Amino acid sequence: MSFNWKRSLIIVFDIVIAAYLLLAVTAFNKPAEKAKVCTEVKIDIDDGVTDGFLNANEIKHLLEINKMYPLGKQMNDIDARTIEETLRKNPFVESAECYKTQSGHVCINLKQRTPVAHVMLDNCENYYVDTNGNILPSSRFATDIVIATGAINKKYAQKQLVKVANKIIHDSFWQNQVEQINILSDGSVELVPRVGDHIIYLGAPVNISKKLERMRKFYLYGLNKAGWNKYSYISVEFDNQIICKKSKKVKR
Repeated sequence: MSFNWKRSLIIVFDIVIAAYLLLAVTAFNKPAEKAKVCTEVKIDIDDGVTDGFLNANEIKHLLEINKMYPLGKQMNDIDARTIEETLRKNPFVESAECYKTQSGHVCINLKQRTPVAHVMLDNCENYYVDTNGNILPSSRFATDIVIATGAINKKYAQKQLVKVANKIIHDSFWQNQVEQINILSDGSVELVPRVGDHIIYLGAPVNISKKLERMRKFYLYGLNKAGWNKYSYISVEFDNQIICKKSKKVKR
């Protein structure tokens, strides 16, 4: 019986290829993580339209108290999915993504909820409303957003107040001009501006953009000439008209 060198070489070649592929797949799936520790944690937070409540130090502290801060840990012991799930439980976090890199870094990308109004009521209720109408708990962090007062319950805050606040926060003119939203007992809306000794009455929280634009034009073409403190109350409730009440401080 003659020895088949050709067949033997093919078998040996197949074995070598199979061993190489096995090692390559193993190395690809576990790129020497056992020999690596996390050398850097990168935390990136998207604040959206306004400054939010979270910063990198807050995220670090949150992970530390849960014993999940990855710095110095073995890379293969770091569970990115668990980190994501932990961060998403925070009421100020809208979304969270965590991943590991070959160079021993852990990257955390967060999008936090954007507060648009800070509700402060006489009954000591104190909370925030975000762009989507979610109620956020009171925070020790100060943020420069409009204050909302008056006859507000959480249903009104989520359905009506958020509409007014969103219009203000997404318009640079009104974001700089309005410091307070006051809700009357019938659900109608007053605005307290930063500049000028007057109150702006919007009426019911409908057609907000049109009312604000009408008031903006009145600022530019009316109050700039008449004086910012001439009127104490300015109503843009009705279409195509502006009703003003003269201030008692202004001499006739």
